[in-house]
Amino acid sequence: MKGVIVSLVAILAIIQLVVQPGQAITCGQVDEFLAPCIPYLTGEGEPSGACCSGVKAVQGMAQTAADKRACCSCVKAAANRYSNLKDDAAQTLPKKCGVSMDIPISRRVNCLIIN
Repeated sequence: MKGVIVSLVAILAIIQLVVQPGQAITCGQVDEFLAPCIPYLTGEGEPSGACCSGVKAVQGMAQTAADKRACCSCVKAAANRYSNLKDDAAQTLPKKCGVSMDIPISRRVNCLIIN
């Protein structure tokens, strides 16, 4: 339990440092948080703790509709860079990490319709 609390505090601190109010979310930030998920998304085992922490951080970054659309566009671009990305793994990642994600992980999503 103590480890979970320490992890949560660390994630919140990272989010505060990375995303200041009024600043735009960058794809570099999103890519950095989700990079540990690449093994899972390409078919290697289960999502790591670092991967799930990254998913939670991205979800925490995306508070407004504009933030969600920006994150979606970054995730879509990243997904398109990996030809061996497994769509079924991408669809199950948030649930496997215990996150309700407003940002789909997909090559085909229309990010402009996200609210």
